[in-house]
Amino acid sequence: MTTTPAPPTMVGVIGGGRMGAGIAQSFAAAGSSVTVVEHDVAAAATAHDRITAGLRLAAERGWLDRSAARAAADRVTAVTSVTELPRDTQLVVEAVPEDAALKAGLLAAAEQAVAAECVLASNTSSLPVTELAAALGRPARFLGMHFFNPVPVSTLVELVTAPDTSGETLTTATGWTRALGKSEIVVSDSPGFASSRLGLALGLEAIRMVEEGVAGPAAIDTAMRLGYKHPMGPLRLTDLVGLDVRLAIAEHLHTTLGQRFAPPRLLREKVARGELGRKTGQGFYSWY
Repeated sequence: MTTTPAPPTMVGVIGGGRMGAGIAQSFAAAGSSVTVVEHDVAAAATAHDRITAGLRLAAERGWLDRSAARAAADRVTAVTSVTELPRDTQLVVEAVPEDAALKAGLLAAAEQAVAAECVLASNTSSLPVTELAAALGRPARFLGMHFFNPVPVSTLVELVTAPDTSGETLTTATGWTRALGKSEIVVSDSPGFASSRLGLALGLEAIRMVEEGVAGPAAIDTAMRLGYKHPMGPLRLTDLVGLDVRLAIAEHLHTTLGQRFAPPRLLREKVARGELGRKTGQGFYSWY
């Protein structure tokens, strides 16, 4: 009989935005005690409220028992420094914006705050985990854990291994992924990994089609939903991910992989106008 792996007892999440809050919510719902790190008191309070609201919504939709949701919320603490992470934390997931220097600095600080056995992970969707590992004293205990938005209902985690990632670390992260009720794929470190590279290629071509007047966003998305059975079209997904996030990934892949990932003019224009998708109310669709 197959048994479900146990989640880590203590988890730290650096960054309490949409992705970080979703990661924290998922581990708390699975039974972990979670410490979320934000940059100041107000941001920490907002992150805590975001996680609590997510657990409440999960209960309202029947995904989680109401008493279990309340218990999960009680297991979440928000702090303002990585130095406040409990020493016995077993897993720290960094989930801050796609800035390599910011991520590396926070991961290095977290490594100093926790015990040597703790696994460190980055939720980066495109930055080289090998470069992030270079900032650490114990790179064998580090890997990429790329979650997908919205984290609580997404079933995939992309585990990204750097050359120094140990087999034990990968096995442990795989078990914790399954403890969340999610499935993993394992990929070697490369620009965009597997998911971001393929997803971005489709998204950029869809944007070019809008730019060239081939079809409108709804028609393109419907083609992929009904014709290819995608659960969501590439332009609606771009709105959910954030046009600024898509642009940053495209610029990185353009630099590392070449012209085929050059950001379309329309994407740059929308980001310049502040049309970033759902989070600003306007992207390829209106979210008001």
